[in-house]
Amino acid sequence: MTVTQPRPADIKRWRQYMADEQAEAAVYRDLAERRTGEERAILMALAEAESRHESHWRRLLGDQAGKPLRGDLRTRSLGFLARRFGSVFVLALAQRAETRSPYAHDSDATAAMAADEEVHAEVVRGLAARGRNRLSGTFRAAVFGANDGLVSNLALVIGISATGVDNSVVLVTGVAGLLAGALSMGAGEYVSVRSQRELLEASSPNLDATSALPDLDVNANELALVYRARGMSVDDAAAKANAMLLSMSLATGPLKAIDRTDALADVSDPAVNEQIDEHEAVGTGLSAALSSFCFFASGAIIPVLPYLFGLQGLVALIVASVLVGIALLCTGAIVGILSGGPPLKRALRQLLIGYGAAAVTYLLGLAFGTTGL
Repeated sequence: MTVTQPRPADIKRWRQYMADEQAEAAVYRDLAERRTGEERAILMALAEAESRHESHWRRLLGDQAGKPLRGDLRTRSLGFLARRFGSVFVLALAQRAETRSPYAHDSDATAAMAADEEVHAEVVRGLAARGRNRLSGTFRAAVFGANDGLVSNLALVIGISATGVDNSVVLVTGVAGLLAGALSMGAGEYVSVRSQRELLEASSPNLDATSALPDLDVNANELALVYRARGMSVDDAAAKANAMLLSMSLATGPLKAIDRTDALADVSDPAVNEQIDEHEAVGTGLSAALSSFCFFASGAIIPVLPYLFGLQGLVALIVASVLVGIALLCTGAIVGILSGGPPLKRALRQLLIGYGAAAVTYLLGLAFGTTGL
C-alpha cells in the first residue's frame, strides 16, 4: 500500500501548529505559577491539553518535525505578559486566541482537538471573569473617568478655542474644566458605589435572626417562609424548615448554638440564592472615587498640554487632538481586551465618539465666536 507523502505546505503548517501548541502550553504554565488552588489546577490541565495537541502534530510530522519553531507573535506576546504580569489581561487575550483556533476547518486536526479548543475558550472565559469581577468596580471608574476626561475637556478646549479667544483664556478654561470634572466624577462615583453597596447590604441575611429560631412555633413554622422568600418551592421549603427545627430541638448546650449558625448558613445557602461576593465586584466607594478623580484628571490634562507648553491657534488644536486620539485608542483597546471583544474595533469606536463630540463643540464655537465682534 502506498503511503501519501505530505506536501511541503502541509509540513510547514503542521510545524507551525506544533510550535503554537508548545507556546500556548507554556503560557498556561506561566499563568499557573502565579495562581494557587483551583485556578492553578485548571490552568495546568489546559497546559496538558495543549501538550496533547502538540503530540498529534509531532506524530504527523514524524522525522520531518525538524528544529522547533517559534510560536506566532500573538502567542509569544502572551507568554511574555504571562511571565511578567499574569493578570486578567493575559487571560482575556488568551480567551480571544482560543476562539480563533483553525482546527474546526482543518481536516488534519481531529474533531476532538477542535472541540477542545472551543471548550478551552469557555474555560478561559470563566477564569477571566473572576479577574474581571475582582477589578470591575475600581477599574470601571478608572477607564470611564479617563475617557470622560479626554472627551469632555477636548470638546471644551476646542470649543472655546474656536471662538477666537486668547490662548490664556483657553488654558484657564481647560484647567477649570479639569478640576470641575474631576471633582464631579469623584463625588458622583462615591455616591453611586456607596448606594449600590448599601442596597447589597440591605439584601444580605440578618445574622441576629438566628437567635429566634429555637422559639419558633413548629406548627406555624415561619422558617419555611424564609426559604420560600429565597426561591424554594412550598414543599421543599417546608421540608427543609421542619428538618432544621427538628435537628435543633434534639440538640442541647453548645451544639444548639452551633446548629443556630448552621441554620442561618442554610437560609443564606448560595445554592438557594446563588449569592456571590457582589461587594467585591462593586468596589469600595472611596477607592472608586479616588480612581475616578485621578483618571479623569489624567485624561483631562492631555488636551491642555499643548497650551501649557505655549502652543497656540491651529497648531495647539491639532496637537491636542492627536494626543487625545492616541489616548482614546489606548483606552478603547484596553476595554476591548478585558471584555473579550476585538480591541481594534473598540478602539476605533472610542476614537470616533470622542472626535465626534469635539467636532460638534468646535462647530458651535465657530458659530458663536468672538473673532468678528
